[in-house]
Amino acid sequence: MSIGTEEIIRLCEALPDDKRAEVADFARFLLARTEHPDDLAWERRLADARPMPKLEAFLQEAAAEGRDEPLELQRL
Repeated sequence: MSIGTEEIIRLCEALPDDKRAEVADFARFLLARTEHPDDLAWERRLADARPMPKLEAFLQEAAAEGRDEPLELQRL
């Protein structure tokens, strides 16, 4: 365990429960804002203007399936 992690644990243990929960919420917020290393690679791929025949074929096949269900985020 790193020294920074140990310090965070020590500080959190000194806080009351409600403040500890706030620290955890803030840590989750920071983590959510952190980019995944693959994000940049995907952004470059999607911004590439060259034809993508395999992707086009996949999209056409998916559209041909004709599902009428709306996308439900809770089911993802």
